[in-house]
Amino acid sequence: MSKTITLRLDEATYEEFKEAARAENRPLSNLIETAALAQVREQQFVDDAEMAEILENEALLNRLKAGSRDASRRKGAFVD
Repeated sequence: MSKTITLRLDEATYEEFKEAARAENRPLSNLIETAALAQVREQQFVDDAEMAEILENEALLNRLKAGSRDASRRKGAFVD
């Protein structure tokens, strides 16, 4: 079931969003939802270049593996 939220925008931002939605021939709410979701997903996951950089960093990989082992053993202090 969809949820309704209230979003407060200044006039300039509202007009910019409204014009972008009109240009794409879709509702303003759909434009905002799609853009917000894309931003959240982009921040949650790494891109291919960033993943390649991570995989090349042996020290980082060793720390990640150790941290994963510690977490599975419930060793250490964890922050919510």
